[in-house]
Amino acid sequence: METAELKQVLKKQIVEFLNLLSVKPEDIRDDEPLFGEGLGLDSIDSIELIVLLNREYGINIQDPKEGRKVLVDINTMVDYIEKHRTK
Repeated sequence: METAELKQVLKKQIVEFLNLLSVKPEDIRDDEPLFGEGLGLDSIDSIELIVLLNREYGINIQDPKEGRKVLVDINTMVDYIEKHRTK
């Protein structure tokens, strides 16, 4: 899967998995922070995103520090998925 296509798929998965009713996948910028000022996700959402990565891509993140480095924005998540996916 090409990087651009993976970004679109991931945005759609995030919107569906987190049930973000007021957000459309195309509204999420690749470099927009997922937490805080950006998309406004919280710590519960971060757990859900880790479950999403595990379920959809076979990526198992155990270390919270690693999770903070991965769950920055779409660009960092896609980069991590491309390097570590097992599915």
